[in-house]
This record gives sequence, C-alpha cells and structure tokens, in this order.
Amino acid sequence: MHVIIDNMEKIKVKICLLGNGAVGKTSIVGRYVENTFSEKYLPTIGTRTSKKTTVIEDPETKKDVSFDFIFWDIMGQGSFRKVLHPTYLTGAKGAVLVCDLTRRETFEDLDYWIYTLLDEWQLVPMVFIANKNDLKESSEFKVREMESLAATYDSSFYTTSAKSGENIEELFKSLGQEIMKDIKAASN
Repeated sequence: MHVIIDNMEKIKVKICLLGNGAVGKTSIVGRYVENTFSEKYLPTIGTRTSKKTTVIEDPETKKDVSFDFIFWDIMGQGSFRKVLHPTYLTGAKGAVLVCDLTRRETFEDLDYWIYTLLDEWQLVPMVFIANKNDLKESSEFKVREMESLAATYDSSFYTTSAKSGENIEELFKSLGQEIMKDIKAASN
C-alpha cells in the first residue's frame, strides 16, 4: 500500500526473510525491530511476523518516507521446504536472503530460496546477507562469492551480525530505497 498522509509518503510492505534454519533470520528481525539479541536458538515454526515503522529518505527527492515493514520470517528447516506454500511469498515487495558465514551449505542453498521466490512470486528487490560476521574467523566461504551472487540479481549485499547489530539498520534502509525505486518504476 502506498499513500500520502499529512504530506508524508507512507508505504506498507511485506518483506520475506528467506534462508536455511539457524542462519539468523529471527535474530536479524529481533535486532532491527526490538534492538534485542538472544543466544538461545528456537527454530521458527511456519512463519513469524513482526512489524516496524521507520522513516527512510528517498534518494531521488530527498524527502522522508514512512515505511511500515511487515516482516515474514519464514521457517528454513529442510523438512519445511517441501511444504513452503506460495501464500507465504504472495504480496511480498522485498526479500532478505540470509546465509551464515560459518556454514558454506547455507550460502549454496541460497539458490533454492531465490528460485523459490522467483517461481512462486516474482522478482522483487532483494538484499543478500552473510550473517554472523562476529564469527568471521570461522568463515567457510569468501565474501566476494556472496557479492558476485548479489550482483547477478542487481542486489545489495551486506555482512551482518545480529549479535552486535552490524549493518542491520543499513540493510533495511537499502531495501526500503530499492522498494521505493520499484514502486516508482511500476507507476510509470
């Protein structure tokens, strides 16, 4: 939804977080929405939704835009993939594709999540995340591999740490700006 209220543009968007289990999707949302982090791992069952309203500057007009991000944190365990229903992705205006720097298979499995998104829905603005940068000494793949994958889809890429908060605000600002461009392109 895209409206103007009290001279400020307001955009309400659904954002899907996609990636294998235990890559930090829930922690990323927790850090962004509530500025919290828990060391305890509790797998997401089905989906978990969260909301955050934030203001992002439109890079073209330099005007502030109010975003209502509705996050759909989608379960990443392998057994769930077989029953991933298209309605989880329907209506998404953006996607955050997350892998764990310390587990190469989570990077390799991003192809599955990308193809699922494209097959079930459409190409939407995406941001690629290599999470757990606080453990980068245990990295199992090169950052340039992730940058190359993101470039294939003309998307942004960030290394993040949900634990420290590194690049969490920046990734959602970048995604919001890409969504603004997408909305403007669709209206022309």
